[in-house]
Amino acid sequence: MNYEQKNYEEDKLLEKIIETKRVAKVVKGGRNFSFSAIVVVGDKNGKVGVGSGKANEIVDAIRKAKEKATKAMFTVPLVKGTVPHEIIGRYGASRVMIKPASEGTGVIAGGTTRAIFEAAGIENILCKSLGSNTPCNVVKATIIGLKSMKTIAQAAALRGKTVAQLTGREAAVAEKVVIETTEVPEAPVKPARKKKADSLPETTEEEK
Repeated sequence: MNYEQKNYEEDKLLEKIIETKRVAKVVKGGRNFSFSAIVVVGDKNGKVGVGSGKANEIVDAIRKAKEKATKAMFTVPLVKGTVPHEIIGRYGASRVMIKPASEGTGVIAGGTTRAIFEAAGIENILCKSLGSNTPCNVVKATIIGLKSMKTIAQAAALRGKTVAQLTGREAAVAEKVVIETTEVPEAPVKPARKKKADSLPETTEEEK
């Protein structure tokens, strides 16, 4: 039963092949050729993993990479279909800048990083490679950047504060309350009554 559940969960995962290439190992009698593959796996709901595999056949290399990617899955914090903040992931000579985007922007990224974002279920994001474009290093830099992402609630929990204290909203509310309590309400001014002309005594000609 456990195996069936595991297979069912694996069937729901989205699998994308980032790169496949043939590699050669020079030995005494000549060269031995084999294949390597980089595969990304995700459930399009915030979970994603990347793995690499190497074998004599391309099919076996992809299978090994998928197994490693499934075991290495982690959760990416998402806020309204995008990442919570900007970050630069670094690995070796590769640097990848990841920025949140507004709704309707889409995934603006290169082919290597686009596969990771789509597998994770990120709908709107901006990404730019600033250093080396080697696919293996770009993938690792992107994964490091995504693993370093934290929401406001997670950052507040690490510092032992509330979200209001971290964002400064609590201080603003307290200041507003102090201002409201110190203000003295002005007394309402009653309008002066106008005397009616009919009520005034009429002056005679002799008084004039």
